[in-house]
Amino acid sequence: MNVQFDFSGRHAVVFGGTTGINLGIAQAFARAGARVTVASRKQANVDAAVATLGDGALGLVADVRDEASVASALAQAAARHGPIDVLVSGAAGNFLAEVNGMSSNAFKVVVDIDLIGSFHVARQAYAHLRKPGASIIFITAPQSVVPMPHQAHVGAAKAGVDQFARVLALEWGPSGVRVNAISPGPIQGTEGMLRLAPQIQDGDATLRAMVPLGRMGTTQDIAHLAMFLGSDAAGYVSGAVIACDGGAQGMLTPMISGAIAAQTSAR
Repeated sequence: MNVQFDFSGRHAVVFGGTTGINLGIAQAFARAGARVTVASRKQANVDAAVATLGDGALGLVADVRDEASVASALAQAAARHGPIDVLVSGAAGNFLAEVNGMSSNAFKVVVDIDLIGSFHVARQAYAHLRKPGASIIFITAPQSVVPMPHQAHVGAAKAGVDQFARVLALEWGPSGVRVNAISPGPIQGTEGMLRLAPQIQDGDATLRAMVPLGRMGTTQDIAHLAMFLGSDAAGYVSGAVIACDGGAQGMLTPMISGAIAAQTSAR
């Protein structure tokens, strides 16, 4: 499918934008003509990502758990490329762990990255957003609404992200800022799939049972939705949490259960 958007002259900032889904989003905005800034906590990942984004892309090292680090990165981005038109907050952490086998620190790490990190990114970005006109997009997960075994930490963190997005839509809407969230389904070749369900292959029976469209998603599927939400075509869309999951509607428990079984048998 040929999906075309024109973001020429606009500034897109993607936190967590150096790998996986978030890198795919950053690359799509770059191809659409945007001035792109990506930020993540590893210099090597930043350098590798910038090399794929074309001339003028800005790569910054920032840990979303460190509010001062986030503030510095956003200030540098705005100084280089101007007001932020599209802000994507996608930094995330995940692993399989049952509650009784998880330390409070392990639980806290995911909450700090996914939820507190989302707060840091949005809060520190506000002064640099184009007002009116900016679009904020959070990357959430189906665990926010569908309970899955060994995913209590992610479910708690992403449920917070969903509600945070809705509240920001209320509070920042009068300034002309739209706020939405994307909830991806199983996306091929991403770190999340490798961690949570390495046993799943595109087109296999388990996948077909979970996803009515019968295939894994791609980073481009998510990028197309992100570009729509960042565009004028979505000018009246705010406060929405939108699934991009091939119709799975969060029915991914068989995938997680299979990964748990594989992990247990490997011990």
